[in-house]
Amino acid sequence: MQTFGRRSMLAGMMALPALRAAARSPAAAPSPADRLYRQAIVLNGNLAGPFSDTKPLPARDAKEIRQSGITAFKTTLGGSGSNRADTIEEIAFFDAAIAANRDLFVKVRDVGDIAAAKRAGRVGIIYSFEGASMLEGKIEAIDAFRASGVLVMGLSYNVTTPFASGVLSRQSTGLTELGRQAVARMNAQGVTIDVSHSDEPSSLAAIAASRRPTLVTHAGCGAVHPHPRNKSDALIRALANSGGVIGIYELSFIAGGRKQQSLDDYLAHLTHALKVAGEDHVGIGSDALVGRFDTSPANMKMWNADIARRKASGVGAPGEGPPPFVEGLNRADRMEVIARALAKRGVRSAAIEKILGTNFQRVFAETWTAG
Repeated sequence: MQTFGRRSMLAGMMALPALRAAARSPAAAPSPADRLYRQAIVLNGNLAGPFSDTKPLPARDAKEIRQSGITAFKTTLGGSGSNRADTIEEIAFFDAAIAANRDLFVKVRDVGDIAAAKRAGRVGIIYSFEGASMLEGKIEAIDAFRASGVLVMGLSYNVTTPFASGVLSRQSTGLTELGRQAVARMNAQGVTIDVSHSDEPSSLAAIAASRRPTLVTHAGCGAVHPHPRNKSDALIRALANSGGVIGIYELSFIAGGRKQQSLDDYLAHLTHALKVAGEDHVGIGSDALVGRFDTSPANMKMWNADIARRKASGVGAPGEGPPPFVEGLNRADRMEVIARALAKRGVRSAAIEKILGTNFQRVFAETWTAG
């Protein structure tokens, strides 16, 4: 088995078979929210897939993913400090893993592949970078990685890069001149810009500089719970005014203390984002595993060791520690649970459908064409 970066490590922490115990009884009558979910484009803005090997997944695991109802998800390649050569190798690994599971997964290369995946009963995988270290400060690297199928790219991952400062940067540089060139190049090459890990000055400048909508694929709302990774109302409004979308994550940063974050914690951020940005500009970017996170002692030991490594390297955000899932959402069909919860809170069906995926789909349609 060969693995790459933190996302591949996370894939090894998945325990899909246990999901069957949490599934809804087959005899239960589907609710209107359930029927809506099954018809909708269900697109998660950030998940770690089960790609820890290039062999076919066990049949029972593949069945769990297929029955989750997810249409597509964006997944991260390259770690916060990955270089160009290692990232090229990782792309080849992911390509091979998807090819080995072609009856279940499809690599998304254009926006039409998302709807095609839905029709075919497969799950689309959208390649992305959260950081920019693999660009090695070279604008032309954007072109090469776009040609390899990387459709979403960030400018900084928590710390400062040649392009922008991150949410943990001690001193903000904002969007640098090279960063402005990167924004222009991403626009020209058909790459979606993601400022999830960039600080507020850099993010606002990138939104203003971009000719196309910008994304925050996975974050929370600072007004609900202050944290460097959560976004201010001013930033959320600027994102929405430019046509962009914010995806709400499940990380411990949505709540204070060391407790495991709850569904109420999650919905507080989601409903606040709806209030600030409007229903056309909010999505779901769980930043979790596509399946269930394994909380066994052995697995938690590995998780805690990774948290310690992140803190030592300077990229770990304050409050990292609790596993990356909301209680009640640690399952492959998490987005159906969210749809039901929103319906119970009176969110109208058309808005739920947008949150489930068509908001992200719209931005991808507007940003993945070159020119």
